[in-house]
Amino acid sequence: MSDEISRAMLEWAPDIPPTWDVVNLKMLARIFAGGTPDRKNADYWSDGTVPWLNSGSVNDWAISKPSELIAREALANGATRWAPKGSVLVALAGQGKTKGMAARLEIDSTLNQSLAAIVPGASLDYRFLQYWLASNYLNIRGLAGGDLRDGLNLQHIGSIQVPRPPVEEQRAIADYLDRETAQIDAYIAKNEELIAILSERRAAVIAEAVTRGIDAAASMKASGVEWLGAIPVHWSVQRLASTIARARNGVWGSEPEGGAEDLRCVRVADFDRPRQRIHDRAHTLRKLSASERAGRVLRNGDLLLEKSGGGDKSPVGFVVLYDRDEPAVCSNFVARVQLREGMDPTFWTYVHGALYRLRITEKSLKQSTGIQNLDQSAYFNEYVAVPPYQEQRVISDYLERRSGETDAAIGTARRGVQLARERRAALISAAVTGKIDLREPA
Repeated sequence: MSDEISRAMLEWAPDIPPTWDVVNLKMLARIFAGGTPDRKNADYWSDGTVPWLNSGSVNDWAISKPSELIAREALANGATRWAPKGSVLVALAGQGKTKGMAARLEIDSTLNQSLAAIVPGASLDYRFLQYWLASNYLNIRGLAGGDLRDGLNLQHIGSIQVPRPPVEEQRAIADYLDRETAQIDAYIAKNEELIAILSERRAAVIAEAVTRGIDAAASMKASGVEWLGAIPVHWSVQRLASTIARARNGVWGSEPEGGAEDLRCVRVADFDRPRQRIHDRAHTLRKLSASERAGRVLRNGDLLLEKSGGGDKSPVGFVVLYDRDEPAVCSNFVARVQLREGMDPTFWTYVHGALYRLRITEKSLKQSTGIQNLDQSAYFNEYVAVPPYQEQRVISDYLERRSGETDAAIGTARRGVQLARERRAALISAAVTGKIDLREPA
């Protein structure tokens, strides 16, 4: 290990108790990776009895079930290896936050090549080790270099220096953290459940209001559209295209130069999805000529439609309201939607949100070379319920009030979750560096 790496390791915990020593992890544990049986061999993946884990398994703090089961023949003929219960697994690669995450293994299992199995020796408690690694998640990710796409390797993991109190003290620290973090995790789970309930309630109120209105005494009629059901008798059923004057794709432009041609550009990343507005932090500038700007400069009341993107977890087709007077354009992954006269922008933002949450939008999706695209012709061909303009205004005002109340409650719960996570991280860091004395009295 180079001197540069050695100094970096020591900076992780400069003030540990003098009775603790610091040892490279490779001196305290066996460290190895697994492998993936041949996916082309169906026999390896059918009627399996051998637990096998992929890198996503580290998203569970304690792994108690396999990602998949493989056949014993796959174990005999492949590169995968057994890791015993009581090991700690670290993801060597993976998209997003996975790389560098540590999980304790509570079952015997095989694993893939993107996981490092750390099997501690007698002087290292596996739970203490996991807490130490978890407290240094960002430091561990940094071992791979500045490029987030670079993966970790076994040498990186082995080079990690671990503070080593006496093993009895390690167990006392792990016991304490298991108790304390369980209480914090229960609080977080309760608040996340509340957030989910409030979000569902918000979506249900919106869907009800934009399809049935808010007048409980209104006479109803069959809409003839399955997803709409019954609508007020004085509402009409029209294609979504009838509500818009124009839809035009955005433009990305070129690198800003600090001149008069620079203009703010709204990206999909700037969508505040819970509020269906633009994030306050949206500030990307792009250089756009007069011809590129023509017909694309946003106005207060325009809708922004996510037309291209990737990932099944968040399909394209989401809509937000541009509610600012500041000139801007939208990026090439977004379409600017201008409404016709007599269409309230806030009301139609909620309608598009209902279409998205009720999965109506997904019927118009196309997949091409990893990019998901919205077939705008098919999407705007969907049927919607259209109330009179003044009623649109009344409904949008009502939904703004109701959503505002719900969003405030959700915000309070989210802040509680964030503070609890910060407290959890601080507690773990303090305990594994000896700031909390858990030794038995002499």
